[in-house]
Amino acid sequence: MEQRISLVTLGVSDVARSRAFYEALGWRGQEVEETVFFQAGGLALVLWGRDKLARDCGLPDEAAAGFGGIALAQNVRSDAEVDELLAAAQRAGATITKAAATNAIGFYSGVFTDPDGHAWEIAHNPGFTLAADGSLTIPDFGTA
Repeated sequence: MEQRISLVTLGVSDVARSRAFYEALGWRGQEVEETVFFQAGGLALVLWGRDKLARDCGLPDEAAAGFGGIALAQNVRSDAEVDELLAAAQRAGATITKAAATNAIGFYSGVFTDPDGHAWEIAHNPGFTLAADGSLTIPDFGTA
C-alpha cells in the first residue's frame, strides 16, 4: 500500500450547512448526489451525510453509533490493486467491513477498518485522475 491519502470524507449532519461553512472560508466545492467535493492540493476533501458514510463503510449499527464521522480513502490504478490491498490489510490485522464490489456510481471499492476502527476505503475510480506521484485530481462535474 502506497503511503498516501487520496480523499478524506467527513460525515456531516447537514451537507448544505457544511458546504456553506467551507465556502465561507474561500473553498470552492462541487456537489454531486448530495456529496460535495473540494480539491485540496493533491487530494480531495469530501462532505457526505454521516449516516450514509457509516453505511457505505459497511459499519454495523452498533459501530456506526460510535463512528467518528471520518473515512480515509486511497485511490489506486486498477480493480486488481483494490483486491490486493484489501487482502494485505486483512493479513496485517484489519477487518474488512465492505467487500470489494462495483458500487451504484460505477467504481470498484472496498473498505477495511484498522485495529482502532478507523475506516479506509480502497477504490479504483477511473474518473478521478491519479498523477504518477499518486496525487488525485477530481473531475469537473459540471462537464461530466
